[in-house]
Amino acid sequence: MTPQAPTPAYRRLSVEERRSQLLAAALTLFAHRAPDEVSLDDVAEAAGVSRPLVYRYFPGGKQQLYEAALRSAAEELRQCFDEPRQGPPLRRLSRALDRYLGFVDQHDAGFSALLQGGSVVETSRTTAIVDGVRRAAAAHILSHLGVTEPGPRLRMTVRMWITAVEAASLIWLDEEKQPPAEELRDWLVEQFVAVLTVTAARDPQTAALVRGLAADG
Repeated sequence: MTPQAPTPAYRRLSVEERRSQLLAAALTLFAHRAPDEVSLDDVAEAAGVSRPLVYRYFPGGKQQLYEAALRSAAEELRQCFDEPRQGPPLRRLSRALDRYLGFVDQHDAGFSALLQGGSVVETSRTTAIVDGVRRAAAAHILSHLGVTEPGPRLRMTVRMWITAVEAASLIWLDEEKQPPAEELRDWLVEQFVAVLTVTAARDPQTAALVRGLAADG
């Protein structure tokens, strides 16, 4: 008799591994379809498990799964702006934007529904998760600029720019990812300097910051 290759031993996934598997499957689906168009059956099929198993890990159903997926994506976006303190601030910002736009590119059509509140399952909790990403991004940017106690004008300027980056990302997807990501990145950095320059005319703290950026340039 011809010896047969041994059958690989079945390995039961740990609770954390299984949960991560289900979240990965959900994120992949949410990345390409609006959350309200994704069912638990879709997630189960994508993960290769049964629907009851999805419910076992997410007894709150689709809403709980969506919020967990959103938190996972939000953490990834937060990390985009967690840039090492090396090189001039604007170069660090460029590298952070490269990662941010890479995330937008990867999640493509689902970016709006996933992170911009474009879903019928939006709640105060999902809104808070998304707002947490914006606040974390602002904190990282101010830290890169060496600002520990930003005044209201500077703080508002940075948060307004982050909103502009979100809007530009959505329009970029709508425009079939034109201009190229590298050009969009450079344009957004230039816009950041431009809005800081406008604020500098009214705010001494921002004016000192702009002078420092010019010296580093």
